[in-house]
Amino acid sequence: MHNCQETQLTQGVCPTSGNATELALLKWTNQQPIELYPVVDKIPFDSAYKYMATVHEIAGKRILFVKGAPDVLLNKEQYELGSDGRQQQIDHAMWLQKNEQLAQTGQRVLAFAMKELKDRELSHEELTNELVMIGLSGIIDPPKESAIASVKEMQQAGIRVKMITGDHQATAKAIAEELGLKNAKSAITGTELDQLTEEEWKIAVRENDVFARTTPEHKLAIVTYLQEQDEIVGMTGDGVNDAPALKKADVGIAMGIKGSDVSKQAADMVLVDDNFETIAKAVKEGRRIFDNLKKTILFYLPTCLAQGLLLLFSLVGNFPLPLTTVQILWLNLVASITLSYALGFEKADQDVMNRPPRPIDEKILSKYALLRILYVGIIMTILGFVAMDFVPAEAKQTVLINAMVFGQAFYMVNCRRVTEFSLTKDLFENRALLYSIGAMILLQGLMLVFPPLKIAIGTVSLTVQEASISLLPGLVLFLLVELEKAFVGMTVKSTHKLDA
Repeated sequence: MHNCQETQLTQGVCPTSGNATELALLKWTNQQPIELYPVVDKIPFDSAYKYMATVHEIAGKRILFVKGAPDVLLNKEQYELGSDGRQQQIDHAMWLQKNEQLAQTGQRVLAFAMKELKDRELSHEELTNELVMIGLSGIIDPPKESAIASVKEMQQAGIRVKMITGDHQATAKAIAEELGLKNAKSAITGTELDQLTEEEWKIAVRENDVFARTTPEHKLAIVTYLQEQDEIVGMTGDGVNDAPALKKADVGIAMGIKGSDVSKQAADMVLVDDNFETIAKAVKEGRRIFDNLKKTILFYLPTCLAQGLLLLFSLVGNFPLPLTTVQILWLNLVASITLSYALGFEKADQDVMNRPPRPIDEKILSKYALLRILYVGIIMTILGFVAMDFVPAEAKQTVLINAMVFGQAFYMVNCRRVTEFSLTKDLFENRALLYSIGAMILLQGLMLVFPPLKIAIGTVSLTVQEASISLLPGLVLFLLVELEKAFVGMTVKSTHKLDA
């Protein structure tokens, strides 16, 4: 028994890394009575012709062994081994039927053939005559449950998953059906793609999700035609031949374990675990980060606007400045070191993988966000001025500082959910938010009771009534924003629709 490959046993033990197909074959042959013969010549595998060949010296003869796609080799083979071990005319129909049966179960099928080279040199032409069919092998690598679940999750997120493979059409369809791909019952082959016009290509790559018996050129063309139709394309690959398509894709994803160095260099990211589930997790994390970026901006800009409006209203109305320079610096200091980063640690919204991808030209700040920034900044300023009217003159500045700081804290909680109620059960899961609010309360407490800090900032201690008045603006702002969310929620069902 012989195995056409270069991966060899090491002291009788199978390697633990390398081409998965080669390792599977080697593991099987390792359980059989075999003899190992050194390779004296070879034709490496290439997806362009879909076979490989090796030459071995056996009993003084140069024997050629070929391994490759059955539908390719069966067109070259003229003989097969009969039950008595002798050569006879090949029954192509029988072998094709066997190939189809194995492929329909999702197995990757390989054909094996041989011939004696005699004194001729190894060449592709030598594979066009006198080949003797030895047999077929079916190798199955069933999709992981996590991969099936990840494909479903990606589809719910509006991401269309396509499979581009060099396998037989029936194999590709069987695996695609297991994965739950759309249009899994139909697959278009590389040969069929070669016969299409440019317009037909665009239709084919848009409507088909399974591509079989493809070459690296087909992969590159599929990526290109999808991009021409304004699709954002992520491409996975592990071989040297995948490099052009990985480079062309908007996001090239190489395999970290079995991927070649060339594919890793051409890709934008590398999966260290070679797990499709990681891609779905990366999409979810990317959406979470983008959402939290918008939340942080939606929180930070109104608070900056409110501080600016305090000064602007005073200048326009020819009133004394409500806060000193040191007090304004304190406002910014407290917000910067406590509240500014907490929203970045918010968990992903529950519907984050149930909404379609955002348009590529979507702005971080939508019209709705700009309106929120404007009215929150104005309300925060007005409520701060109103609170000052209910306290004695010596406590006005301290109450205003407290009102602005706690107003920012209340509004930060608002921003946890852009259009939904923010006091959800997972509020306490964001430890960063709780720590930041705790740090803010500590700093504000020191501002009210620690004499050196009171002198430096120019604040005074507040009575319980005055402290309560300084908290009311923040509470009122929180309620107003939540009412606005409820109103928006009745007319708009999902956040992403607000970004138009």
